[in-house]
Amino acid sequence: MTSAELARPSRKQRVRTLWISDVHLGTRDCQAEHLSQFLKGYHADKIYLVGDIIDGWKLRGGMYWPQAHTNVIRRLLTMSKRGTEVIYVTGNHDEFLRRYSKLILGNIQLVDEAVHVTADGRHLLVIHGDQFDVITRYHRWLAFLGDSAYEFTLTLNRWLNHWRARYGYGYWSLSAYLKHKVKTAVSFISDFEEAIAHECVKRGLHGVVCGHIHHAEIRKVGEVDYLNCGDWVESCTALIEHWDGTIELYRLADAQAREAQLKAARVAEIA
Repeated sequence: MTSAELARPSRKQRVRTLWISDVHLGTRDCQAEHLSQFLKGYHADKIYLVGDIIDGWKLRGGMYWPQAHTNVIRRLLTMSKRGTEVIYVTGNHDEFLRRYSKLILGNIQLVDEAVHVTADGRHLLVIHGDQFDVITRYHRWLAFLGDSAYEFTLTLNRWLNHWRARYGYGYWSLSAYLKHKVKTAVSFISDFEEAIAHECVKRGLHGVVCGHIHHAEIRKVGEVDYLNCGDWVESCTALIEHWDGTIELYRLADAQAREAQLKAARVAEIA
């Protein structure tokens, strides 16, 4: 059994909303197979694609698009065909789509931002978040340079998890671990969270759902509900809204650990 199969829920779960961001289709580090399996496990009334779903920056330098990446697109289109409302929020890596903002194709909408109302009445700004990143906005050359260094750590991450899978270990993000050991990265994340929370206060909103910094989290920033989807190149994370309005942070590594425990328990029962 592959690690992707271990991440698959045993049956489809009906939920109100899904949020995913930073998939980076078109790059070698995109965890497309894991994402496809995740999406197959849920029926959702609405799904938000919170930016950087397609990596236009990378595709400019050369075409890389395996079948697994097409499968993600097909899965999203299938969900749309079956009644799921798909809202694509543009990001900085897929900023080429921003010229088509407000485009509506059946059950699929293309927007730069949205406001989501949860089942318990909270109004959440849904935005990729690059608008609150000083480096991305004002120092694009530095953003591209940082992107190259980041790709190197992702390459190490890919090979590490290749060998972990071969020896039966679950997914683990080396790049995320390194990022949280670097003080400047931690400071950047904090500044980003404070800036985007301040925008919510200005608009009179209860919270925000964003992506961009590849750091999944649910927490309070002052009085603002801060929810970050994370990504599908490092941590493989998503946000799930249930029918009572509670929002859960899904992590692939946690799902694999739970599945491994259940499998071990079943084996112990048989023995």
